[in-house]
Amino acid sequence: MIHPEIEKRKTFAIISHPDAGKTTLTEKFLLFGGAINTAGAVKRNKANQSNTSDFMEIEKQRGISVATSVMGFEYSGKRINILDTPGHKDFAEDTYRTLSAVDSVILVVDCVKGVEEQTEKLMAVCRMRNTPVIIFINKMDREGKDAFDLLDEIESKLNISLCPLSWPIGQGHTFKGVYSIYNKHLNLFEADKTKISAPVIEVSDLNDPNLNNFLKPKELDGLKSDLELVDGVYGQIDKSMYIEGLLAPVFFGSAINNFGIKELLDTFVQIAPSPKSREAEQREVMVNEKNFTGFVFKIHANLDPKHRDRIAFLRICSGKFERNKFYFHTRQNKKLKFSNPMDFMANEKSIVEEAWPGDVVGLYDSGNFKIGDTLTEGEQLQFKGIPSFSPEIFKEVENRDPLRTKQLEKGIQQLTEEGVAQLFTAQPGNRKIIGAVGELQFEVIAFRLEHEYGAKAHFRTLSYGRSNWVTATDKKKLEEFLKRKQQHIGEDKDGNPVFLADNDFMINMTMRDYPDIEFHKTSEFK
Repeated sequence: MIHPEIEKRKTFAIISHPDAGKTTLTEKFLLFGGAINTAGAVKRNKANQSNTSDFMEIEKQRGISVATSVMGFEYSGKRINILDTPGHKDFAEDTYRTLSAVDSVILVVDCVKGVEEQTEKLMAVCRMRNTPVIIFINKMDREGKDAFDLLDEIESKLNISLCPLSWPIGQGHTFKGVYSIYNKHLNLFEADKTKISAPVIEVSDLNDPNLNNFLKPKELDGLKSDLELVDGVYGQIDKSMYIEGLLAPVFFGSAINNFGIKELLDTFVQIAPSPKSREAEQREVMVNEKNFTGFVFKIHANLDPKHRDRIAFLRICSGKFERNKFYFHTRQNKKLKFSNPMDFMANEKSIVEEAWPGDVVGLYDSGNFKIGDTLTEGEQLQFKGIPSFSPEIFKEVENRDPLRTKQLEKGIQQLTEEGVAQLFTAQPGNRKIIGAVGELQFEVIAFRLEHEYGAKAHFRTLSYGRSNWVTATDKKKLEEFLKRKQQHIGEDKDGNPVFLADNDFMINMTMRDYPDIEFHKTSEFK
């Protein structure tokens, strides 16, 4: 029997390629959920007007999401937890980790640009875990691709079956609103960017004579014939296929103008899955188990610039989390208790007394946690699914101010533990090498080192372009390999040896020369 509090939870991430309108959609959900009263558009000039979920200084300057934000609100009797992820491809790894902590995903596609490379990569990660996906086609108020053409492109590029649950009336300057196929309900809205406007007209029958006052006969006939075609091609939604990640419901709208958001949100709370059981290395953890379990999927330092704090984001998987209760940290083999666990509303935090599976709580951390750590009530468990991936750019850290060496080391340590980038230590001389997916990560690290730790660093580009974790069943052979290849070996944050190579050719040659050594592209090889 599943506890009603667990049934209430809907925990999901909003993902997309950059500029598709993901952060705007997050904010509009908060607006419709009553969590905020007015929405502030991203990329405004005044820092105090930046939007609710982008709270790091560099995000306000660049108008992009760099860190994953967590926000919760109540809607229609459900507790909705949104994890807003970075859209920028340089922060893909943060997004992959966030996807391990959610039960479903809303993927935003820009109707002008269609499916982009980053969208395909994100979809592949959802595939790895069979995460249920809803697709929201945004920016219908702009001249873009035809709705049917977009559906064909999404089906072929993302390799997933679709089922439209809402349909646009017109597009660009002729865009009038959205018809909800799922609830057989038509809302024609006035565009309003900051607050919810009252519907101009609500009808549940397309033959309602009132419609003639708002839509031209040609528009109405066009909508009816579109809906016939949609029904003929895509049919009815099969909820079980959606839950298994094989079928994606599709919604249309314009997040900035509040078009189509309510249709999406109302349907989401009806069909999206509640928390499910999760795989640990030892066994499957059922969501309705009495004992508490959870794992850390993100660490964020200096959430509040006035205080030097680190917060570990913990996803609860089973049982009930309670404030001031001792829990077992499985990697460190010790008990910890949390007197100020946090609930999030973007950067506003409040103390939480108890939390349930599906919830994400913030735990103040003095350095106990790493990404992937598991908390239980005593059982030795390790949840699966938070690997590190091989970076593509490697740079050595050079200290610009020898008097601030301690601050630099602390800053590098904390930022890499957050997962902003990966840290490798190379010998001789304990050289610090940072591996990242893109150049923007180095900008963020340099910016945060200076503004949060008072340290200045220069990054010297290295020739490496690949990294593989190395293991071997024969310890002697591994030691011999590490000795011979010393100038290409670094250690990751957990002390595991990593082979740093210039390119795939070099890795392939080394694999051929050392058949007893195993090479791994991700750190999940236990």
